[in-house]
Amino acid sequence: MENIGWIGSLLLAFCGLPQAIESYKTKSSDGLTWGFIFMWFVGELCTFAYILPKMDLPLLVNYTANIIFLVIIIYYKIKPGK
Repeated sequence: MENIGWIGSLLLAFCGLPQAIESYKTKSSDGLTWGFIFMWFVGELCTFAYILPKMDLPLLVNYTANIIFLVIIIYYKIKPGK
């Protein structure tokens, strides 16, 4: 069962990667609303804070990766390139 948890966690962790790559390539995150980004980011931070003391490695990997991808997406939402 632990393998299933790792697979699910990794898939969820890296589902934000394509959007982060697209934001980096286009230097913009125009296709995403601030409401979506804000709720996603706050949700990730709250859940990360909740699981951190539990040291559940699959979930820590998931939420850490998503926070990193969200920082990239937010950067290009705030400072779109030309």
